[in-house]
This record gives sequence, C-alpha cells and structure tokens, in this order.
Amino acid sequence: MAYDAKDRDEVMGQVGDLLAPGQTFDSINEDITSVILTKKPPKAWYIGLGISGLLLGVLTVAVMHLLFFGVGVWGINVPVGWGFAIINFVWWIGIGHAGTLISAILFLFRQDWRTSINRFAEAMTLFAVSAAGLFPLLHTGRPWLAYWMFPIPNTLGMWPQFRSPLIWDVFAVTTYATVSAFFWYLGMIPDLATMRDKAKKQVQKVVYGIFAMGWRGSSLHWHRYEVAYMLFAGLATPLVISVHSIVALDFAVSVIPGWHTTIFPPYFVAGAVFSGFAMVLTLVIPVRKLYGMEHLITLRHIDNMCKVMLANGLIVFYGYLNEVFFGWYSAHEYEMYMIWNRMTGPYAWAFWMLIFCNGVVPQMLWMKRIRTNVIAVFFISIIINVGMWLERFVIVVTSLHRDFLPSSWGMYFPTGWDWAIYAGSIGFFFFALFLFIRWIPMIAIFEVKEVSHKGHEVHIEDDEPKNG
Repeated sequence: MAYDAKDRDEVMGQVGDLLAPGQTFDSINEDITSVILTKKPPKAWYIGLGISGLLLGVLTVAVMHLLFFGVGVWGINVPVGWGFAIINFVWWIGIGHAGTLISAILFLFRQDWRTSINRFAEAMTLFAVSAAGLFPLLHTGRPWLAYWMFPIPNTLGMWPQFRSPLIWDVFAVTTYATVSAFFWYLGMIPDLATMRDKAKKQVQKVVYGIFAMGWRGSSLHWHRYEVAYMLFAGLATPLVISVHSIVALDFAVSVIPGWHTTIFPPYFVAGAVFSGFAMVLTLVIPVRKLYGMEHLITLRHIDNMCKVMLANGLIVFYGYLNEVFFGWYSAHEYEMYMIWNRMTGPYAWAFWMLIFCNGVVPQMLWMKRIRTNVIAVFFISIIINVGMWLERFVIVVTSLHRDFLPSSWGMYFPTGWDWAIYAGSIGFFFFALFLFIRWIPMIAIFEVKEVSHKGHEVHIEDDEPKNG
C-alpha cells in the first residue's frame, strides 16, 4: 500500500511513539499476554483487590440493611426526595461515557491513537454502568418488584408509565449497557484467540478457546469481524449522545427552578465525556506504570486525552455560565433566587468547589508541559472527578431543598448508609476492574499491531527508490 507525503505524515503522527525501537509483533504479544499468562500480579494488585473487596463487603451490608429497614435509612426527606441515589447514578453514567466514545466515535473517525486505551475504557464503561444501575434500583424502595418497569405481560395487568423519566432511564441505560457489552466482547475475540494459542495451561486454553468462538484468523473471519465491528460502532455512537440526554431529561422535563432548561441534554453529554476521560486517566496512569506499559500507553495518548478533556471542560464551564445568565435574564423570581441560593446559600461551599475543580483547574491543560506531565495529569483528573460529583450534588440538592414555598424548605444531610452505598459502589467498580486486568488483555493486541503495521508500511515506502 502506497502513501503520499500527506498520508505519511498523518499515519506517522498517529503511530507516534506507540512502539519502542526494535519492537516486533511477537514482542507486542509477549508484553500484553505475559501480564496474564506468565507473570504474577504485582503486590499493588493484591492490595487494590483487597481494599476494593472490603468496600464491596460494605456495599453488601449496606444494601441488606436498606432492604430490611427501607429507604428511610437514607437522608432523603420531603423536599429532597432525590439524594445520593440520583447523584451517584448520574455520576456513574457519566464516567461510563468515555469507553464508548473512545471505541466507537474515534474508531469511525479513524483515530489510531485510541488503540492502546480503548479496551481499558470499554471495560470501565461496563463496570460504571453496572454500578450506576444499583442506585435507581434501590431507590424504588422495593427492588424485587423492579421488573414492573419493563413492558412485559404480568398477572396484574400493569404496564409501565411511559411518561415517567424512570422508564426512560430503564430503556436508555439497558440499551446502552447491552450494546456496550456486545461491542466490548466483539472487539476481544481476536485477542482471546491469541490468549488461547499462547496459553500453556490446559484450563486456560479451554476457557479462552470457548470465548474465542472458534476464531482462526482467516480472511473470512476478518471480513465478518470488520463488518460487525463497524455496525456496532455506528450503533453505539448515537447511544453516547442519547443515553445521557435521557438522563438530563429526568431533570429538564420538571418545573423545578434550575432544572427546567433546554441546555441540559448537551450540557450533560459534555459533562459525561469530561468526567469519563478524567476517570480513564485516573486509572490508566497508575496501571501503565505498574505493569511497565509506558511504551504502549505513551505520552501521546495522555496528551490527546487531555485535549479532549479540556475541550469538553470548556463546554461544561460554558454551561455553568449559561445557567447563571438564564437565571438573571429570565427575571423570574424563583430562578433568580435559585442561582443566588447556590452562590450564597448553605450549599455555597459545594458550588464554589465545583467551579474551582471543573472551571479553574482544567485550564492548566492548555500548557503542553502540563499535559505531558503524568503526575500533574493524574491529580488534575482526580480533581475533575471530585468536581463532577459536586456538580451533580449541587444540581440535585440546591434545586430541591428550597421549594417554591418557604414552608416546604428543608436541608439534606446524607447519612452513613448513603456514604456506605456510595463507597461500596466504588469498591464494586474497582473489584471488577482488578479482575479484568488479571484475566483479560487490557490492551487490544491486534489493533496495536495493526497500527504498527501502518507505520512499517510508511517506512518501507520512504526507503523505496523513486523512479523519475
């Protein structure tokens, strides 16, 4: 395949420093598969698995306590009927956006720098969406009857109330989770076959062989794989926009000041991508160091992710400014008071912290020396994760705790059981992530080799003599 000068610059720019000098396809196989097949997990992996396992135990106890005593153990009350449950639900759904964006949209735009991070981000998406699903399920109060929200025949003759945002969430989130799971598994099939062929133990060969579904790498297999992957990418792309738009409409269709606004769907989508990329960076940076993957997950990947995060951070900050402007420009006493209450009321600390975390700190990413400083990016990503949680807290609590009538005002204070379920959901997320790192290739082997092959072709083209 021949490349002209423009193509050569583009391809080499995308490949960048993906491969260390002298690295071959076999060495790529060895670097990624050895993490699972031959090398023992580092001590940090056992420590992380143990801590996340303890938090998972906390989640189990908290959920059992909730089911026994009811949602009254939470801090929710009459003015604030939505507390930590909806805050954490929206936060986790936002985190789950980066995986599908990296895998589907960047794939359709032929951005080859996605290859070293897409598998990790896809797994993060599934675990985040699973953690998110816990909260609306528990918030119903009787989760054993949650199947009533599905349009299935039942003896009671009940059907879902399709005008309820809860039902919209059921369809949006389950569709997103299902498509993301199939997309993730489909992308792993060639690598599972590689694991099957490289495995030394019979049990590993059998297990990976089953999930590889008879993959032999024939031209027919590759043809069908590429067609199916393209179709799933096209199907998943609108879901990135639709699922968090539906979540935003949970708020926007109401008449509560601070919620009833048309900017919520695009504003929430940008915030989801913002927090999703922040979480990818929070996880990828220590993992690449821990497993010595700096030559596969390079500074170029981190730099590009920072650029995407900065762009979406600016959109989010623009949304904050719009909210303030709309409250003032509406000349509506309830809207104006809501904005003033956010800035100066009892929860003003949360508002100004989120402005600092999501508006001020990300501006450091304009500087390349910050974007390529791994430690700085790691701490910035953590600050953004905290800021995005605070954003959901401010949106939910400050709009509800002071209603239209002063007689309906009240304060919201999360209880220990609120914090226990939130911490437990984090434990569930990390426990699943640690198991994924241990048993499944965290980097797409064949995609990295495909990108390196492009770079190899470019080098060959450069070395060929030019005929006059």
